[in-house]
Amino acid sequence: MSEDVQTASQVDADVEVTEVEAAEAASSDAEVEVPHAEGTEAEATDGERSEQAAEAAEGDEEEPAEGSAPRVSKREESLNNEGEIAADYLEELLDIADLDGDIDTFNESGRAHVSVITDSEVLVGKDGEVLDALQELARLAVMTETGHRSRLMLDIAGYRDKQRRSLQDLAADAISEVESTGEPVRLSPMNPYQRKIVHDAVAAAGLSSESEGEEPRRRVVVLPKG
Repeated sequence: MSEDVQTASQVDADVEVTEVEAAEAASSDAEVEVPHAEGTEAEATDGERSEQAAEAAEGDEEEPAEGSAPRVSKREESLNNEGEIAADYLEELLDIADLDGDIDTFNESGRAHVSVITDSEVLVGKDGEVLDALQELARLAVMTETGHRSRLMLDIAGYRDKQRRSLQDLAADAISEVESTGEPVRLSPMNPYQRKIVHDAVAAAGLSSESEGEEPRRRVVVLPKG
């Protein structure tokens, strides 16, 4: 073979080697790009996880906190407000009269109740007359503050509770008499609060009752069945 032919063959071989190397280099570049693409996908996944975490956090914020106080109705809030106003008024009164006593408030049967816990019956008076007057003053204090009439109940030294039990016993005796004789029984004159206690006790026993007379001599009449 002549030298010119050998040289040409060598050139062709060199070209082939160069093309192979170029192809391998291109292939290597393509392989290098793959991790870059995987990295992008990983970043997207992290982003999705961040969004999911944010959504979960938002969901947690919408959940009510554990141990939070239950919501109360507007009526309940109004009664709570009445009790607080009356309690403040009575606290000032106790300070002026230099009397000791703790004040408790609660709601029952659609009314605000205020109880002055004390051993002294100075603010109760004979037959609860002073207590009744203070109750009206407490109601007036509430109405002055809120602009609405109040049916607030006031108790001092447990007088109302004792009176309730006594009236329920009185009603029970009247019920027994009516059931045994079949005749109506007329009780002593009472104020509206006392009459309501008796009416409730009679109704609970399955009998009926009515009020007769004019204030302050108005009384309860327990009626037989039929």
